Amino acid sequence: SAVGRGPEVPFRSEAYSISAVARGKELRLTLSALDPAAGPPAQDVVFRFGMSGSFRLCPAAELPRHAHLRFLTRESPPRALCFVDPRRFGSWRLGDAWQPERGPCVVSEYQAFRENVLKNLDDRAFDKPICEVLLNQKYFNGIGNYLRAEILYRLKIPPFEKARTVLEALKEQERRKKDPSLTLSKKVKLKQENPDLLELCHAVPMEVIMAEKQLLDPEHSENDAAFKNWLQCYLVPGMSSLRDRNGRTIWFQGEPGPMAPKGQTPRKTPRKKSPQLKADPEALSPKVTPRALKQRHRAAAKSPKSEEEKEEEADGPRKGRARRRRKVTAAPALPEVPPSVRRSRRTSARRGKGAAPAV
Repeated sequence: SAVGRGPEVPFRSEAYSISAVARGKELRLTLSALDPAAGPPAQDVVFRFGMSGSFRLCPAAELPRHAHLRFLTRESPPRALCFVDPRRFGSWRLGDAWQPERGPCVVSEYQAFRENVLKNLDDRAFDKPICEVLLNQKYFNGIGNYLRAEILYRLKIPPFEKARTVLEALKEQERRKKDPSLTLSKKVKLKQENPDLLELCHAVPMEVIMAEKQLLDPEHSENDAAFKNWLQCYLVPGMSSLRDRNGRTIWFQGEPGPMAPKGQTPRKTPRKKSPQLKADPEALSPKVTPRALKQRHRAAAKSPKSEEEKEEEADGPRKGRARRRRKVTAAPALPEVPPSVRRSRRTSARRGKGAAPAV
């Protein structure tokens, strides 16, 4: 699009295919001509999604807003595969290289991811709270804000516990799970009943991936509700929240931990109103009655006025010259008073002394 911030994609072909592979928070598209002999060489494009980036397939005549890169189909009418990014935090770059500072993927490279964390616990990065380290893509490539909240909540780990303290305990757990005296069935049972933090960094994203058709389809509001029901901690009413030192909000339950930022008080996510109140607004007390409801009550209370009531309102006090003139014309005619007497009456009224001269 004209406002897209990414580079031009120097690939021109009448007919080509698109394949994709993901690694953590990055996605690589490969554009390949259907006729390699006559078409251009394959082109790779690596995407980062930011907070709001996504791909959407839609009719080419009905492009969504913020569709910053489009790939058109050959069918009639054509459709467009769009990279949509309302906040423009996402990006793409040419080439097939992943970002070098990103570690192994928590989903597709689990064993390499686990080893990369446990062998580098001496790194100063693990001096920080565990909630902040979980967003470090050098070690936790693929974990984002809602995933870290869900993982820590399931393990009842305070978000501001020191990361090294949490992760060093996994070495002992790993040694016990590799005990040669344990049978394979016991090892599997131990792993299922007592998953550690690194295992949940793989298992929790997999839950979302396996249910993505039900949870992540933005075209269907019922799927959005299913995703919210899946969440146990992130944005859930009754949970507490704090901002970490990077300005990101972490949701949790219970104590925040010894490394919580000073000067902050945990905020409670407000609980939703009772469904009964929503279904029966007439049962609301006057103190919490919405303004629109009050207006409806006032409107309903007003009955059609009789002609006498209308006349009484017309005789009541009015504002403005035009209204005063209408009131005077509607009033009964008074006897005519000589001009000199009218001036005398006005003078007496201003001074407040005596009565007006007799006529």
